[in-house]
Amino acid sequence: MNQFQYVRPTKQQAAIDAVTKDPNATFIAGGTNLVDLMKRGIATPQKLVDINRLPLTRIDHDPGKLRIGALALNSAVADDKQVRERQPLLAQALNAGASAQLRNMATVGGNMLQRTRCSYFYDLAMPCNKREPGTGCGALEGINRMHAIFGFSDKCIAVHPSDMSVALVALDATVLVSGPKGDRSIPFADFHRLPGDTPEKDTNLEKGELITAVEVPDGPFTKYVHYQKVRERASYAFALLSVAAALDIENNTIKAARLAMGGVAHKPWRLTAAEQMLVGKPATEASFRQAAEVAMQGAKAFKHNAYKLKLGPNAIVQALRTAASAA
Repeated sequence: MNQFQYVRPTKQQAAIDAVTKDPNATFIAGGTNLVDLMKRGIATPQKLVDINRLPLTRIDHDPGKLRIGALALNSAVADDKQVRERQPLLAQALNAGASAQLRNMATVGGNMLQRTRCSYFYDLAMPCNKREPGTGCGALEGINRMHAIFGFSDKCIAVHPSDMSVALVALDATVLVSGPKGDRSIPFADFHRLPGDTPEKDTNLEKGELITAVEVPDGPFTKYVHYQKVRERASYAFALLSVAAALDIENNTIKAARLAMGGVAHKPWRLTAAEQMLVGKPATEASFRQAAEVAMQGAKAFKHNAYKLKLGPNAIVQALRTAASAA
C-alpha cells in the first residue's frame, strides 16, 4: 500500500476544494471498490478525501420525483418504503448487486463510479488502455467471455459492472453534481461514457465534481417490473448479462416501456428502439420476442462471448415476461 494523506471535511465545499486543488486527490465514501484498486496498485491517490461526514444520505420524495442522496447506502435505498413503492425496479436491481455485507457499505454515488471488473484491467502484467492508456487492450485477443457486445472500440471492450445503474438509466434518472464551477445536473444516459479513444475516462464528471444526489422521476412503472440478472453463481457475482424491464400495461396493451441491459457495454445500455416498438403492442410472448430482436441489432461478439448473442434476447424475453406477470 502506498502512503497517502487522509482528510475528513465536514463541509461540502471544503471536500470539493480539497480534490480540485490536488491532482492526486480523490473522494472516498464506502471504499468497496477504491480500496481494492489501491491494494492492487491500480489506483494510487496521494490524498483521500473522506466525504462520509457530509449530509448526503437522505431519501426524499419531492413533487414528481424521488431524490436519493449520494451517500445513501445501497441496502438503505433497497429497503426504503418510498423506493420499493415508487421505484421497485431500482430496489430489485440494488438487491441483485454484490453481497449483503457490501450493500451495507456501498453508497449510491460510489456504485455509479465503480470501475470495470475486466481481468486485464486488474492484472498489472497485462496491457490495458483503461489502466494505462496506449498499452493496448489485452481482452481483444484474450479471454473475453465477460466483455462487450455493444458500443466498444478497438481500444477497450470492457463492461460496466453496476446493477443499480442499469435500472437508473432505464428510469430516466438524473445525476446531481457540485464542483468548482458550481452545480449541474446530468441525464443518467449521459453520465457514463463509451470507450472510444479514451477508455480511461469512465464518466463525464470533471475534476473536483462531487455527486450529491440522484433524482428518479415518478412514473407508471410501479407494478410490472423485473430485473433479470444472469450470472455464474446465485450471489456475489457480476452479471454475464442483465436486463431491467418496466412496463405500463392497460387491458393487456403496453402503454409505455423501459428497457436497459447490463454486462454488454462500457456503460449501462438503454434499449430505446425496443421500448418504442413495444408501445401499443399486446403484452404477449410474440411482442416480447420482437422487442428482443430489435434490441440486439448491432450486437457483435468476440471469440469467447458469442453466447451473449443468444443469451441477450432470451434474457430480454424472460425479463419482459416476468414483468408482465408481476401483478
